[in-house]
Amino acid sequence: MSMPIDVETLLNRQRIESERIEFKRGWNPTGIYRTICAFANDFENLGGGYILVGVEQDERGVAKRPVVGIEDGDIDGILKDMVAYNNKFDPFYQPRTFVESIDGKKVLAIWTPSGAYRPYAVPTDITVKGKCEKAYYIRSGTSSVVAKGESLDQLRDMANRTPFDERPNPSIGLTDISMVLLRDYLAKVNSKLEQDLFKQPLKQILEQMDLMCGPTENRMLKNVAAMMFCENPEKFFKYMQVDVVVFPEGRIRNPQRFTEKTFKGSVPQLIKQTMDYLRTNILFETVQKVAGRAEAKRFWNYPYEALEEAVVNSLYHRDYSLYEPVEISIEPDGIDILNCPGPDHSIPMSAIEKGDYLKSRRYRNRRLGDFLKELELTEGRSTGVPTIQEKLANNGSPRATFETTEDRLSILIHIPVHEGCGDVVEMNGNKMAKKYEMSNKMSNKMSNKDQDRLKALVDYLDTNGFIAKSEAAKILGVEDKTAQRLLVKAVKLGVLVSEGYRKSTVYKLK
Repeated sequence: MSMPIDVETLLNRQRIESERIEFKRGWNPTGIYRTICAFANDFENLGGGYILVGVEQDERGVAKRPVVGIEDGDIDGILKDMVAYNNKFDPFYQPRTFVESIDGKKVLAIWTPSGAYRPYAVPTDITVKGKCEKAYYIRSGTSSVVAKGESLDQLRDMANRTPFDERPNPSIGLTDISMVLLRDYLAKVNSKLEQDLFKQPLKQILEQMDLMCGPTENRMLKNVAAMMFCENPEKFFKYMQVDVVVFPEGRIRNPQRFTEKTFKGSVPQLIKQTMDYLRTNILFETVQKVAGRAEAKRFWNYPYEALEEAVVNSLYHRDYSLYEPVEISIEPDGIDILNCPGPDHSIPMSAIEKGDYLKSRRYRNRRLGDFLKELELTEGRSTGVPTIQEKLANNGSPRATFETTEDRLSILIHIPVHEGCGDVVEMNGNKMAKKYEMSNKMSNKMSNKDQDRLKALVDYLDTNGFIAKSEAAKILGVEDKTAQRLLVKAVKLGVLVSEGYRKSTVYKLK
């Protein structure tokens, strides 16, 4: 069987947090089963972990290449022993095993998803025959330790809190799973399962991806299967959508003038559609000349990475059992993203108001987070807020603010517009209106790169009135012929007009 994630990703500690990956030079049953138990208990709600047997690590925790591997003759014996060891779990737990070929050697990959019936305990020495004391293990950084005292109490308390995305849903059928979306995901994460997708039954593929649960006679798909791989997941999760409302002049100044767009589909589709819309219709780069400097000052009204992180986190942390969409409101002074519910009560109000770092152990959709991490749509747990603030700071934008209520029914993220894009609402509104009109003319007629370039020139023309070919080339950092091609196309699309003849030609906004 093939592993759902590329083994090279694990070796290089990419996409998956390092504390969820453990390298073992050889087969050490007791130590390995303590780690399996810790991953299954998933005390930090990170989504389990991976163990690679046959891989040695250096003092920095980096995998040594080439790997040492495991002898072919030993693998069958190890797998046979694991069948007996799995029965020593209390309650029963079975990790998933894969034999991978790396550097010409065989490596045993043990995938240990979060257990549905935690907490789990294993004998302190798994190899002892007969009775042996059992202990509950959890992860502490990159080590597996015995859970005691308050940690053990918290672990037991987590037993009745299965995240929503990992709960079985009898309404979801195999026919609801899109082979196109499934194949697209497997290809993006370089999973060998892509090669087996049309050779094995779909149910077997989904089993290998840990997307099914329940007794043998009544296996059911988990909610996350529909969230990720269903074309119409709103059948199961009402209002699984993103609503974007734009008020060019501001909601208070002119509430009657607005445009509205609704996006539906799987979580990856929602992220892509929303970000494509924002990128095409909302984002623009401003180019300002600075006296005494050859280089112009460049900045975006909103940095793309900050918006993407906010959108991804809203879809990741929302409660899909609620009939509430993710709402994005865009006004001249900033973008508001409203999500339901708000952060849980384990996060103090002071931390939310400060807006630096929000850490919670109670993830509503931990498996969904794994998928988004593997797709490189989010960096890791509790990094969303720091990433948003960092990207805004790098762009020279004001900090984002976070608001919630005492009952934590919702959270509102406000991302302010860059101050250099206009301090007056009316001016900013007019610029946004002009931007929408221009975007409609460019839609499907220019590449994304050319659209970004033209938006930068439009912002320059807002301030300077006209531009020549050579000046446009300098601002965009391209050759004169590239700038000329872009300017001519903009004239044909009705975005710009040209004046003058040959070398004296200048371009203005229409």
